[in-house]
Amino acid sequence: MNGKPFVAESYGAGSFSGLSYTLRAGGDFERPATHTLVTLLDRYGDTLWEGGKHKANVVAFIYDLYDMMPEKEFSGFSQDMLDRLVNALRKRGNSNATINRKMSALSKLLRKAHKIGDINVLPDFTRQKERAGRVRFLEHDEEVRLFAAIGARNELYQRLCIFLVDSGARLGEALGLRWNDLQGSMATFWITKSGRSRSVPLTTRARKAIGHATARGLGPFSSIDQQQFRTVWKAAKQDAGFLDDPDLVPHVLRHTCASRLVRGGIDIRRVQMWLGHQTLQMTMRYAHLASHDLDLCVPVLERASQKASMSARTNRVPQQAQSEQAC
Repeated sequence: MNGKPFVAESYGAGSFSGLSYTLRAGGDFERPATHTLVTLLDRYGDTLWEGGKHKANVVAFIYDLYDMMPEKEFSGFSQDMLDRLVNALRKRGNSNATINRKMSALSKLLRKAHKIGDINVLPDFTRQKERAGRVRFLEHDEEVRLFAAIGARNELYQRLCIFLVDSGARLGEALGLRWNDLQGSMATFWITKSGRSRSVPLTTRARKAIGHATARGLGPFSSIDQQQFRTVWKAAKQDAGFLDDPDLVPHVLRHTCASRLVRGGIDIRRVQMWLGHQTLQMTMRYAHLASHDLDLCVPVLERASQKASMSARTNRVPQQAQSEQAC
């Protein structure tokens, strides 16, 4: 400055017009190390996600986003980079729910890299508004038809379905159930989507479904291969006349359990605990099924309407008397 060379007195870092830099003592600019989503995934993937189906989905999401990025390497992930990814996903036809799942994986990976110091710029992630999709559940007559068709093909699979619809467990949770997880009338699910264990009391029918299972194996349903079960489920759908119903998947049994709880008058908070949802918002998809409780509001409004009518008649009488006296 003033004709003199500028010499920095300390280290610093920053960015200007998307250009990241590191300023070292002495006035030299050092370009920071760059990374890709794939290298960050290789570095932190095992730490952030346990092995299994969820991790496999995350890996697929990250590689998909990596392929879409024009700039593969970066030292900071700018807001513009994130917005372009979201727009590209939307143009591809991805729903907001799918975009949210992919952005959740990306956010978790980038936050870890930012915390460690691998990247120096982190964008703000905004959750996309999701539409409430149709929740398919079984009516009692549909359950009878479907379960009979499944039982005709495999009795153990039929008992699994009975257990799922009465416990609200996810398919993976039921298959991961161990004999020690069953204590009296309670079942504890340790392997859950949220990573949090939960215990639920079992119905008489669910206990019988477990009781008929042999003691061999690690648990009552541990011998079941998930893919083979889904194959039988699809065949039983055709036998029961549901082949053209794309929403009738095994997860329908969990929806059915939730719908029966809500329809039966169980408050939404207890339903959340029963299902093991992390947030109440996830459980609110079933709240509309309790709309019959709104009938209780009608008598309250009727009484208020009657009081308003009585008050109106009372107020008219003095006005009429005053009018007659004036005449």
